[in-house]
Amino acid sequence: MAMPRIVPWGLFAAVLAGTSALWHGLRPPAPAARPEPTPEERAEAAGLHPTRLIIDYRDDISTQYLAQTPYQEQPVSDYSAVDRVYRAEFRTADEATSALRALARDTHVESVDYDSDAFIPPNEAIAVGKTSLEQECNQGGDKAAGAATPADGSNPTAYPNDPCYRYQWHLRQVGMPEAWKLGQGTGVVVAVIDTGVSRVADLADTTFAPGFNFFSNTPNADDDHGHGTHVAGTIAQSTNNGRGVAGVAFGATIMPIKVLSASGSGSMAGIAQGIRWAADHGAQVINMSLGGRFPVATIGSAVKYARAKGVTVVAAAGNDGAGRVSYPARYPGVVAVAATQFDETTTFYSNWGREIDIAAPGGNVRVDQNGDGQPDGVLQHTIVPGDIKRTDYLWFMGTSMASPHVAGVAALIVGAGIRKPDAVEQVLLDTARKPKTKEAAGATDARVDDHYGAGVVDAAAALRKVRAGRGAGEMGIGCGLALLGVCLLRRRGRPTDRLGLGFLLALVAGSSGLFLLPFFFDGPPPPVVNILSSGFTMNISNVLGPNAYGNPLLWSAIAPLVLTVLFYGVGRLRPILAGFGFGIAGTLLFAALAGIVDVRYVPDFLDRFWLGAHATVAAIFASAVIRK
Repeated sequence: MAMPRIVPWGLFAAVLAGTSALWHGLRPPAPAARPEPTPEERAEAAGLHPTRLIIDYRDDISTQYLAQTPYQEQPVSDYSAVDRVYRAEFRTADEATSALRALARDTHVESVDYDSDAFIPPNEAIAVGKTSLEQECNQGGDKAAGAATPADGSNPTAYPNDPCYRYQWHLRQVGMPEAWKLGQGTGVVVAVIDTGVSRVADLADTTFAPGFNFFSNTPNADDDHGHGTHVAGTIAQSTNNGRGVAGVAFGATIMPIKVLSASGSGSMAGIAQGIRWAADHGAQVINMSLGGRFPVATIGSAVKYARAKGVTVVAAAGNDGAGRVSYPARYPGVVAVAATQFDETTTFYSNWGREIDIAAPGGNVRVDQNGDGQPDGVLQHTIVPGDIKRTDYLWFMGTSMASPHVAGVAALIVGAGIRKPDAVEQVLLDTARKPKTKEAAGATDARVDDHYGAGVVDAAAALRKVRAGRGAGEMGIGCGLALLGVCLLRRRGRPTDRLGLGFLLALVAGSSGLFLLPFFFDGPPPPVVNILSSGFTMNISNVLGPNAYGNPLLWSAIAPLVLTVLFYGVGRLRPILAGFGFGIAGTLLFAALAGIVDVRYVPDFLDRFWLGAHATVAAIFASAVIRK
């Protein structure tokens, strides 16, 4: 009995619907649109630097045009020649206000606002244990007597072998080390916009990208405070190196951007340039553990610019303990992070509000809830504030410490193949878990509340979703396309080549690879496993580096078409060519359904069309190849 014509199409439609449902799931409602700054907020902000403006001209204006304006623009840094962001000082506040109104109407100006200052969020604290941990962490110390057994039951002898990882309750709270077997953020560039970053001993194995110092206008972005180095450690501290402590995405590359002074303060103009500089120089994630109470339009414009270039932006919510999220965390397009402590309650200092997206460990050095004999802060290796010639393992607390946990998880997600900032943020929110206190209370809403946002960030859940969901989706769609192609050809009386093991292996290689392989390892698997568990497109992206992400030649049907042209005449290779084509088609069509890839040089609204069209072409050619 012949198969009804509708059956193969129905099966394929079911695969697409099922893949989409499994990937997108039951999402929490999108956060409410963040309101534009009120006139009162702007007036309050104007009181900080009422005679100084930040002017962000269009990038394409000429030097001659600048020379003809009635203002005395001063470069914020050497980078002003590229991004056209300048300061202008006026004699009186009235003159500045008049100029602001005129510039706001100028079509050559992207944004203009009063300049203001940003700071390391206040109320952050630093704690040292009963004795310095430098010797214990660097040499292993006496593990039997160094501390009490942690209350969370962590095993000091398990992966990783960093001696003081056992004090890092905060990494276990976000799902490490289970997440490390599924990804380490290798190759992902994370910009740390802060007080700079110094290469302390426990960052020796961490990769660095060139940065910039916008405070002193030099390429030297070393830390002269300690805050930025501590933040960078949470993101990518060298891990499993037999010394010190661990970091969330230890395979990531740190890009140090210094915008704050040794006292922890800096200009919003410098921060705006830091955001744009990072986006222009290959950053895929930006962390800002800093903030101010007031909105600055140029910062908002810089965030939009970075997001448009495929950068996920993460920032601390602030430490006022009030229902008002600080800027830049409050801006649309920024993942705003609140802080938790060991028992997963939000901390006494953490800001809250409807703009909170997610929560992460920020610590509380006033308590020792886990009973390890040490303060419950966030532990990383850094230079000692006030004595920067020394380094030590210090506990910090603050939303500044929470934000890099989320930035690190974002780097893990990007490293697993999710490129679009919207998609990265959605994975963070979809996989955030209910805190213990809310689970006990029986909370069922997708968004927990204005203190936690979607919940506590969960690196393991995020990578499980990306690895398993993406892998199953790509392979499932690839198999569905292959089945549909074979059925349609046979229905039309066109016999197909015999499809064997080579066809299946090529389909797997072209789509997801052996995506379940890393799940069978206790720690990060060897590099060969990462290669085998990633498909062709991901593997080539990883080899070529960050600049290849979203390359339209890579995210297209070109690879299977070129191979088909070259080897079509070799009969025994045709099933392999067909399988590879269907696999690539599955990868492209899944990316179109999930919205995870920002195809470079293609407008955002055409990304899905580009991917879907090339998936169709790849599938058609694969079907043609298997005809006898």
